[in-house]
Amino acid sequence: MRTVIVTDPPRADGEQVAKLAGYGVATVHEALGRTGFLGPQLRPTHLGSRIGGTAVTVLCWPGDNLMIHAAVEQCRSGDVLVVTTTSPCGDGMFGELFATALQDRGVRGLVTTGGVRDVAELHAMGFPVWSAAVSAQGTVKATPGSVNVPITVGGQLVRPGDAILADDDGAMVVPRQDVERALDRAQARLDKEEATRAAFRAGELGLDRYGLRAELAELGVTYVTAEEYGL
Repeated sequence: MRTVIVTDPPRADGEQVAKLAGYGVATVHEALGRTGFLGPQLRPTHLGSRIGGTAVTVLCWPGDNLMIHAAVEQCRSGDVLVVTTTSPCGDGMFGELFATALQDRGVRGLVTTGGVRDVAELHAMGFPVWSAAVSAQGTVKATPGSVNVPITVGGQLVRPGDAILADDDGAMVVPRQDVERALDRAQARLDKEEATRAAFRAGELGLDRYGLRAELAELGVTYVTAEEYGL
């Protein structure tokens, strides 16, 4: 594995990414054809945060957070740190001291396939984290990895500078070149959902609005009385 720190990756437009975050992960994920979701294993350490930023990617060896230290220098305001390891690791690779340094640089949060610790402190300081584990066990600083190279998270390719969105529903990636298209599609989906919401409030059923009665019939589902069923 080539161990490098890329210092100048192109980034998605920060204002567009911030606007995209406002739609929420579920809406953007659906709007893009159900793509980009980083998996249900990444959960927020505390609820109520919604962020969007540009990815600074980190590839570490398991049980080693050396490259997170190297990545801090490469972070700028509006970034989200995205950390994974060469093989699964649930150790607490990240905690309150890292968050303090990143918050000072304007970093919006952390997404990691590894573990974090100091959860109470992270919550108190308002630094959002999405992780696969929480663990008091720490790490060493001894093995080289890479910063700002393409990595894989939850089966999704994350490139440095891509848009990362995260909220209570999880985290997702939007490729840098797709952010503008994602904005258009997310707004269209939001408009469609608002129309559906109004219809449901007026008493319309999803069975009728989505044409599901015909689908049920085609699949062989029939309506019978309790007597006919034998209850």
